[in-house]
Amino acid sequence: MIKVLVLYDEEPDTIQYAAHAEVCRQVPGGTFRHGKVTGSPMGEPAHRYVAEWEFADQDAFKRGTASDEFMATGRDARDRGLPRPTVEFVQLD
Repeated sequence: MIKVLVLYDEEPDTIQYAAHAEVCRQVPGGTFRHGKVTGSPMGEPAHRYVAEWEFADQDAFKRGTASDEFMATGRDARDRGLPRPTVEFVQLD
């Protein structure tokens, strides 16, 4: 399984993010989820909001992230003025 983690230092505007999430759900081969970070085991959490795509395998990840729909998510986030996130790719066994 491959995940694309999108980590926000600040919580995005609820209305703008709801609309952005609909764009994110159009990425082929991936499951998109998002939500508030609610805590940390020690002190304040480093991030306030997280989103992720989950892809079944490397092939699905490559197809999804190479798609026009995936590219559209970045443009949509920029155009909506969402906070700039940290994005990381994770492979889980």
